[in-house]
Amino acid sequence: MTETVRKPRPGLGRGLSALMGEVSRETPVAPGNDAPASPQGVRLLPVGALSPHPGQPRRHFDEAALDELAQSIAARGVIQPIVVRPQGRGYQIVAGERRWRAAQRARLHEVPVIVRDFTDAETLEIALVENIQRQDLNAIEEAEAYARLLADFGHSQEALAKLVNKSRSHIANLLRLLDLPKPVQARVIAGELSMGHARALIGAPDPEALAAQVVAKGLSVRETEKLARDAKPGRSGRASAPLAERHPDLIALETQLADALGLSVRIAHQPTGGSLTLGYSTLDQLDMLCQRLTGEKF
Repeated sequence: MTETVRKPRPGLGRGLSALMGEVSRETPVAPGNDAPASPQGVRLLPVGALSPHPGQPRRHFDEAALDELAQSIAARGVIQPIVVRPQGRGYQIVAGERRWRAAQRARLHEVPVIVRDFTDAETLEIALVENIQRQDLNAIEEAEAYARLLADFGHSQEALAKLVNKSRSHIANLLRLLDLPKPVQARVIAGELSMGHARALIGAPDPEALAAQVVAKGLSVRETEKLARDAKPGRSGRASAPLAERHPDLIALETQLADALGLSVRIAHQPTGGSLTLGYSTLDQLDMLCQRLTGEKF
């Protein structure tokens, strides 16, 4: 009987696949065989032979999440191979440092890898895009990754938006976070402030002092926006006027959803009901949205 081979569904990793190649089509080798038939295939390498990339955009690794992943790896192994490149007598991780760290906690001796001969520029670009697409970065790390992609690789914001399946406005808003003082950025990295809180403080006088108030009082994003407006001399009345036609809570909710999805969001609410509109500009963004709504794995 002929078995029907299901064609893989293109998804969120389309931009990353364009850089790395279709790694899902690689054929694993038998355990214990360190020399694959093809240099493009999956092989097993000692955990100690791998080292992280010094330019890894992700600086914060959640300990609880790593422990949870380590438990899963201990039970099922590393399901998705780690992408590496030769370096000296060992290999440098291009994509998959979190899996490598968790594999060490799970006391694995070997991990599945795919070896590719990437240049320094390609290695950094793939590391940045992989972390962004997998949502492994906090808002500041993601913003810094976008800034490096724009500066080091000459991407326009429009091209970058297509590469990582985000809206251009999402990227622009994140990049503005880098205008905040470093102490405020540190609060975002530590999880004390959300992206919405940080956005509200951009352009406000003395954002460090305002950030301290937000954290101390546990203010919501909406309350933070009001705090920032009130701190601007002579601006509070004029700032609130454009928002008078729509309920401020709806605007705040639209901003929160847009930050989470990386897409434009519009809420139309009436006493008898309403509608939620999500805007996308590419088929990749639509595909990403469908996967989230249906609960499919990326």
